[in-house]
Amino acid sequence: MTGLRVASLGAGYFAGFHIDAWARIPRARVVGVCDTDPARAGATGLPVYATPDAMIAQARPDILDIVVPPAGHAAAVRLAIAAGVGTVICQKPFCRDLAEAQAVTSEAAAAGIVLIVHENFRFQPWYRAVARALSEGHVGRLLQATFRLRPGDGQGAGAYLDRQPYFRQMPRFLVHETAVHWIDTFRYLLGPATAVYADLRRINDAIAGEDAGMILSDHADGVRALFDGNRHLDHPADNLRRTMGEAWFEGTKGVLYLTGDGAVALRPFGARQARQLLGPDTWPGFGGDCVHALQAHVVAGVLDGAPIENLAADYLEVLRVEEAVYRSARSGAKIWL
Repeated sequence: MTGLRVASLGAGYFAGFHIDAWARIPRARVVGVCDTDPARAGATGLPVYATPDAMIAQARPDILDIVVPPAGHAAAVRLAIAAGVGTVICQKPFCRDLAEAQAVTSEAAAAGIVLIVHENFRFQPWYRAVARALSEGHVGRLLQATFRLRPGDGQGAGAYLDRQPYFRQMPRFLVHETAVHWIDTFRYLLGPATAVYADLRRINDAIAGEDAGMILSDHADGVRALFDGNRHLDHPADNLRRTMGEAWFEGTKGVLYLTGDGAVALRPFGARQARQLLGPDTWPGFGGDCVHALQAHVVAGVLDGAPIENLAADYLEVLRVEEAVYRSARSGAKIWL
């Protein structure tokens, strides 16, 4: 067997998507997995290691794929740095806060380690289609973008217990865990945010953090973006987690619509009907197979020298916006970046 050697730190719910994606990338192979639950690691059918140190020392990975909750990110990155692993991919939310993320990013850079954040939503096929349509001028001059998060999974005393129970203890939830996807996606589509205003709240008393709220961000050329998130509400889709909601991108010549089936349509001004630019998504797994798209992108970057998106040094901007969102919510004021 040939290709990049990948070690997976974590074998939980979302690590399954990572491991499946690696198995479908010809120039990569998973050579080991480590998890706090040995039975869960063993269920992957891959070589299991008792500790991360042993996995790195014995499996000798070219890439360490960190798929554990944020509290474990910094220690895992530092372990990879000490062991000289060439490339590290770390799930989001990246570290516990901006200061911790800045510290490990600096340490990785000093050691010559390529550190990448596994922020995969920008790799979803519908956002790639939106990016193409915007670049081709289909809506004219873009004026505003809106995303309505409606996953419908936040109700009741048992919310999140079946999938990612650590969500319930996160003191910062809606923004730190979820809205960061759209902070990054808006950055990808619209450019960096220049100001933010946020109003956040908690509806479900069974969880520690906020689970609903609105974030208004300013971008270059007068573009504004609205993230309207409420984890208690749903949207019309057979799979509520495919897109997790609906989006509009409105410009001077037309509107792009993203619907819950992953389709993207364009309605020019004056038209009553929209024409489809991207058909409904048929991938049975997560998010239009965006995990595979990101990991294949990283493999091309490592082996072919292609530019890599979401290097940690760039992703720190997402965390700076996140911090500004929480400052705005506390103060009730608009925060300029």
